[in-house]
Amino acid sequence: MRKERPRHESQVLRLALAGGLPALAACALLLWRSRIDSRIAIPVVVVLAAVWLGFAFAVRGRVVRSLQTVANLIGGLRESDYSVRGREIGGDDAMGDVVWEINQLTQILQEQRFGAIESAALLKAVMTKIEIAILAFDDEERVRLANRAGERLLGAPIDRLLGRTASELGIADWLTGLSAKTIQGPIAGRTGRWAVRRSVFREKGRPQQLVVVADLKLALREEERQAWQRIIRVLGHELNNSLAPIRSIAGSLQTLIARDERPDDWLDDVQRGLSVIGSRSAGLSRFIDAYAKLTRLPPPRRTPVSIEDVIARAARIEDRTAVRVAPGPPATVSVDGDQIEQLLINLLRNAADAGANVGIEWTAADEEVVIRVTDDGPGISGTANLFVPFFTTKPGGSGIGLALSRMIADAHGGSLALENRTDGVTGAVAVLTLPRNASG
Repeated sequence: MRKERPRHESQVLRLALAGGLPALAACALLLWRSRIDSRIAIPVVVVLAAVWLGFAFAVRGRVVRSLQTVANLIGGLRESDYSVRGREIGGDDAMGDVVWEINQLTQILQEQRFGAIESAALLKAVMTKIEIAILAFDDEERVRLANRAGERLLGAPIDRLLGRTASELGIADWLTGLSAKTIQGPIAGRTGRWAVRRSVFREKGRPQQLVVVADLKLALREEERQAWQRIIRVLGHELNNSLAPIRSIAGSLQTLIARDERPDDWLDDVQRGLSVIGSRSAGLSRFIDAYAKLTRLPPPRRTPVSIEDVIARAARIEDRTAVRVAPGPPATVSVDGDQIEQLLINLLRNAADAGANVGIEWTAADEEVVIRVTDDGPGISGTANLFVPFFTTKPGGSGIGLALSRMIADAHGGSLALENRTDGVTGAVAVLTLPRNASG
């Protein structure tokens, strides 16, 4: 059986008694050797023993009280009571140093607690107001937290959600598979498309899962509204540019024909006016045809295509300038060759319009191919409307080249960006990224 260790107070008392015992024994020995009368020697020894015991117990009490003070202060910290402070002692005092350090720790923890409370209040306010559902699940896939958007999404208040498993709520697939995915289907009686993002955190060493769910319909509606606004703005601008002169010339011709006395060259005026009306009407017709072309882009028919071959064909078509084709690695991609060639033709045509020197190069990786078309023109002054359909800064431009090119890139699961060059040369660069095995 393990021997019980004596208490700290008993050990201190024993050490104090052991410290005074040699002195008491020496005094008793001196009295005995001095042949002092026992009636005097015994009371002296008793008094010395009493003093010795008193000091020993005083030492014990002082140590115990100091440790109790430290224990009370640390107990207050454990109970999160930061209002308790120890009395600080000035000077070079070890106990005073301990109390001072504990008081400083208490002050720091109190400030951190206030900061945590304020942060928690802010987080709670944000989670309450945010329109994105936020849910937390423990290691047993039970709901630990849900904001108001999460309550609305699952159709139940928080007190009915807490403790329920993801399987019971019909959302077990949120906690499996990819950490970022899109789900389409009903959730608590609501149909739609949902973007689900999942991450893992730990609480007390146990894994927890945080799930963020966004209703894509709201984002898509906002994007759709903005797209319609851009298209209507450009359409209105183009229609006004064509209809305003037509209306003005038609009114002038109507006034001319209604006059009783017409000038000798009135037929020439009529013919010129009708010619302008016909020209602007033809422009409107081309504009509508371009719009129809933009909206009738067929889905890509993918076949293995050599990037080097499709670039060479597109470069040969641009005859206004010699396109410098930089050699690149052999690469084959699964794309619609005709659509990608048309995309490159559009990019090369824009580059030739902007600058005299046009270059094209490409790089290949395991997952994607990146094609860069460069020019040494004046560069891009603004990029906000570059890919807006029918927006153009070129005289006679249709404004669908870049928009159609981006649509082709998106249909292949790639991307298209246009930006100013950063290699010390004035001009712009179009960057086309295509996956090696495109899907979309």
